[in-house]
Amino acid sequence: MIYPPDPQPPGRLSLAYDILRLPRVARPLRLVLFFVVGLLLLPYGLTVLYSVVNPVSTVMLWRSLTGQRVEHQYVPLERISPALPLAVLVAEDGRFCSHHGVDFTEINNAIEGAEGLDDLRGGSTITQQLAKNLFLWPGRSFIRKGLEFPLALWIDLVLSKRRVLEIYLNIAEWGPDGEFGAEAGARRVFGRPAEGLGRYQAALLAAMLPNPVTRDAKKPGPGLRRLAGLYDARAARSPEVAICVKPAR
Repeated sequence: MIYPPDPQPPGRLSLAYDILRLPRVARPLRLVLFFVVGLLLLPYGLTVLYSVVNPVSTVMLWRSLTGQRVEHQYVPLERISPALPLAVLVAEDGRFCSHHGVDFTEINNAIEGAEGLDDLRGGSTITQQLAKNLFLWPGRSFIRKGLEFPLALWIDLVLSKRRVLEIYLNIAEWGPDGEFGAEAGARRVFGRPAEGLGRYQAALLAAMLPNPVTRDAKKPGPGLRRLAGLYDARAARSPEVAICVKPAR
């Protein structure tokens, strides 16, 4: 009796299918394949979990594992002065409420003005920064950007804008010695909780991003003060930038 050959998947998967059927390499390759796929899919599952669980960033985890200082206290958005979300949005992502995790207009502008990857500045949304801080690593590379883009789109799909910004404000690095989140940053710089920040104080904290080591609001130089004044003025002119993170009534 003649049996028909085993069916093979069409297209580009056929070569991988043939390799995995080889007896000597099938099991190791399958294990590697399952591990890689699981590692790539893990952030997508964790994003769903983070809709109800408060996360920490990869930098915070690394500092904890290596014995470095971490100062962090998670606070809900309603316990953060409204001045800070607005200041951060006008500083980092003015179209946060209108894009879907990735601002292709800003990306196009950044690409047109850059001569290479090292010259790329801007174009990274709050959601992209959150994807990087939660699941990826610092630094610039096409690999990281390639992983960051779909993660940002997924985060925007799964989490509300208010939740995205709340998590971002709670895991952003806001000090030169392991201070993470708005609460730790506000207490270090101004000696008060995040809910007690005034407009200019919020603008100073926003001006520290994305480099709180060289931009220290506790000892602000002329450049940092000028930047904070610019963000404060923008926030006063454009309160609608934060319309999507207002509490529901």
